[in-house]
Amino acid sequence: MTLRTRMRAARAGIALGLIGLPATAIAQPGADGLAPIEASLPSRPGAPDPLTPSAEDARSTELSSEEAARITNWVIATRDNGGAPFIVIDKTAARVLVFDADGQSLGSAPALLGITRGDDSVPGIGDRELRKIPVQDRTTPAGRFVARYGPAAGGSKVLWVDYASALSLHAVVAGTKQERRLQRLNSPTPKDNRITFGCINVPAKFYAKVIRPLFGKTTGVVYILPETKPLSDVFLALRD
Repeated sequence: MTLRTRMRAARAGIALGLIGLPATAIAQPGADGLAPIEASLPSRPGAPDPLTPSAEDARSTELSSEEAARITNWVIATRDNGGAPFIVIDKTAARVLVFDADGQSLGSAPALLGITRGDDSVPGIGDRELRKIPVQDRTTPAGRFVARYGPAAGGSKVLWVDYASALSLHAVVAGTKQERRLQRLNSPTPKDNRITFGCINVPAKFYAKVIRPLFGKTTGVVYILPETKPLSDVFLALRD
């Protein structure tokens, strides 16, 4: 069964088998065919809680790179988000930054991303079975996406970033022992955060406390920064 077929079934409220779309309840199949983890993740000693930023952790200091700062400031200045909450995903820093409709920071968190660097999705990838997607095609595409919550496997919901290509943002999945997904997510470097089929995985606590309440009843905009292309090649409005 292809990803697209599974998505149609999920929309109809049909629980799917072994490999399916991302779910938010333990023991349900995830986008990578794995069970999501809803328990709170362990924190590194002395690490700040991403849900309770200090006074020093203002929006400008939460931005993970110059490009993240540039796109965020542009969104706020032009109201490109159309009065909706928005997310900036910095793939190079493996970081997700969340803002309300007025551009106020609601927090940031590390993320797991597609195992292969790249800024485009392979045409028709939503019609492929997961096991038939080669490693080189497991990318997290860059661009501007209108995201909304929608049904997934097991009757749960996820934030669909790009439904056509089966790209979603959801709580981290368990994975195999060899993949070490939880360890990757909690490591101090973004270099080991590439492991998914393309979906964006964030800490379960951050997903439950920030993402789900903010986007559960409204659409939002997700800006995924490129890693192999210039920023202005993806976001044409930023060209001089």
